[in-house]
Amino acid sequence: MEINKSNMRRNRFKNKVKSMLTNPIYVFSFIAIAFLIYTVIFPLWKIVQSTFEWNARDTGPGVVTGETTLEHWKSVFTSDISQAMLYEPMFNALSIGIVVSVLALALGAGLAFLVVKTDFPFKKTFGFLIILPYMLPSWFKAFVWLIVFKNDKVGGSGGLFQYLTNIAPPDWLAYGFLPIVLALTTHYYVFSYLLVGAALGSMGSSLEESSEILGASRFKTLRKITFPLVLPAILSAFILIISKAIGSFGVPAFLGLPVRYYTLSTMIYSNIESGRPTEGFILSIVLIVLASLIIFFNQRILGKRKYETVGGKDSSNKLIPLGKWKKPTVAIVGTFIAMISVVPLILLVMETLMLKSGNYSLKNLTTHYWIGNSDPNIAGGAVGVLKNDMILSAFKNSFILALTASVVAAVIGLIIGYVVTRGDGIVTKTIDQMSFLPYLIPGIALGGIYLSLFSKPTLLLPSLYGTLAILILITVVKELPFATRAGSSTMVQISGELEEAAKVSGASWFRRFRQILLPLSRKGLLSGFILVFISGMKELDLIIMLVTPSTNTLTTLTFDLQEGGYPQLANAIVVIIIVVIIVVYLLTTIIGKTDISRGIGGK
Repeated sequence: MEINKSNMRRNRFKNKVKSMLTNPIYVFSFIAIAFLIYTVIFPLWKIVQSTFEWNARDTGPGVVTGETTLEHWKSVFTSDISQAMLYEPMFNALSIGIVVSVLALALGAGLAFLVVKTDFPFKKTFGFLIILPYMLPSWFKAFVWLIVFKNDKVGGSGGLFQYLTNIAPPDWLAYGFLPIVLALTTHYYVFSYLLVGAALGSMGSSLEESSEILGASRFKTLRKITFPLVLPAILSAFILIISKAIGSFGVPAFLGLPVRYYTLSTMIYSNIESGRPTEGFILSIVLIVLASLIIFFNQRILGKRKYETVGGKDSSNKLIPLGKWKKPTVAIVGTFIAMISVVPLILLVMETLMLKSGNYSLKNLTTHYWIGNSDPNIAGGAVGVLKNDMILSAFKNSFILALTASVVAAVIGLIIGYVVTRGDGIVTKTIDQMSFLPYLIPGIALGGIYLSLFSKPTLLLPSLYGTLAILILITVVKELPFATRAGSSTMVQISGELEEAAKVSGASWFRRFRQILLPLSRKGLLSGFILVFISGMKELDLIIMLVTPSTNTLTTLTFDLQEGGYPQLANAIVVIIIVVIIVVYLLTTIIGKTDISRGIGGK
């Protein structure tokens, strides 16, 4: 009898294991967890572990490579250089993050209110133009700022302002806190615009109309009704922007390093580049902890509060008439968009046509930096960007990186989205939470982690440093939270009944996925694709420490050229990056009929 019970238990266990191994949800769950552990959890653990050990670069009495030590942490937190290495950069990063968040939130929320809640004209056109800065690299504004405001004291030659006025802008105007804040604000306000706009768009007007009928002023209605309903979106936008701003690298590097104005991200880069990788890794951990704490407090403040649509199907969305203020408002918004998107592009192109930087006379015009042959007297003998083999190679690397990473991330995001929406229990919740982890790690910090881990053979992988594989892998991992959210939102809209019907008829999971799920999720896939493609083409923070001469991308080559004193070539490459991004975006939008605004809001 006991033997029969034992056999029955054994058979039940075997059947359960067999069921799990043949159930695609379980199979992909295990694969997803293994992938996330290997690419996120394991690298984080290894980087933390390395900071408590002597490494091969350390020298001095009592130093034994591999032994445990706290000296690296003491060096960062309590040594004579701690103020310059940690505390000043951290203060600068937090100051930038707070001010950028407040300004970007006010700017984006104001534009969202105009577009969603008023009879503002040409909404589709302005809606595209307002989110256009997202598609441009954040550090693109830094280049434009230098074109206008750099001075001959630090920049070598004066900018447009000095040329026109013969007055050299002070260092605080050309570099440092102010230009960094303005450049980041005009990039990250898009997040506020999209998040607050989505919240405003989900509201009906019944409560606001009732408030006005009862005699409340429009300002009181906004303060007592509209504002509380969009408060979760406002808080989410604030936290999203500040967590992005404190980890930004490109803008602080171009506008801060010339005057030795450091943030945590630029200090991480400086330490690793100058042969102090362990100190750089500790600063990476500090930056990760700061970003994590910010997001944690955001979740505590929001709690379980969710958006709700006010009213039912008959709930109207009455627009506030702008009246006599309509034309001035359109003029102001149009001027603002022109100043942050159109004019900068014109200035950037114009700079590429200047033979000598800082001279804006017609006699100084040239096409050399685009199509010129080698001249030892110009740009160190470099040929124009359209003929330059090094730049063409970087373009090839950038395109392969963006294309491959976007396809892989979109497919992985769709599969994880399938697991999360179709599965249940602690496993799927764990996958959902783990897939969000890369979001907590600023790009420059994640790049430092991957540099440490994958510069030598690790587990089943050979050394990836010096290959495009490491750039593709880190881009996929970094963009996974957004690709997963896009996949989840797509899968939620596909009824499970279709798949069940196909399953009953004998179709395998791969056939169901290929013939049912993929066609129905086409728009979601394309949205995930274009989001990652845009990020891949303009990415600098994430890969700056991972590239080699053979794997240089357009962005990293731009950084090198700008740092090396060849701004015209650097600006020409930025123009190419922007053109590629906009063309691919328009093709995907027109052919695929996708709307990436929802995905952008999550980035």
